[in-house]
Amino acid sequence: MRHGNKINALGRTRAHRKALLKNLASSLIKHKRINTTLAKAKELRTYIEPLLTKSKTDSTHSRRMVFSFLQDKSAVAELFRDVAPKIASRPGGYTRILKTGNRFGDAAEMCFIELVDFNQTYVTGDKKAKAAKPKTRRGKKKVTETSGTTSEGVVDKKITSEAKPAAETKTENKEGKSAE
Repeated sequence: MRHGNKINALGRTRAHRKALLKNLASSLIKHKRINTTLAKAKELRTYIEPLLTKSKTDSTHSRRMVFSFLQDKSAVAELFRDVAPKIASRPGGYTRILKTGNRFGDAAEMCFIELVDFNQTYVTGDKKAKAAKPKTRRGKKKVTETSGTTSEGVVDKKITSEAKPAAETKTENKEGKSAE
């Protein structure tokens, strides 16, 4: 029975589990998105979110505390230099887990875990799509050139063959000579 055991052991010893989470956390900070199993991603989320909260205050103490968990100087430097300014205004929920299906060999549930503010699809894609497409309440009437009627059946001005197309009209230059 697992009375009061809140840690998912992931089938590993304590030392192996700590090493696994350190490596996963460092990889997530460096690459901003990693592919792993769902169980590991859920454990990683509980491991890395307090570290991301500590990184919001850039002090020597918080750097040392984060380094004691990660044991990777380049990951700590990137965390405080690149990640912390982007997540400074966010009150929590720094990671997102996206399920991708089952692994072929053993049917383990696979997923992506990513830092929320670094996925450009979700961050800027919505704003551009809304700004690019203005909304209208009604569709515009379309005139068909063959019949001269609108889509509603109302007869408009007939297009006659007497009107010359713009490409065939003569243009005059400054001396008054016609150019063809």
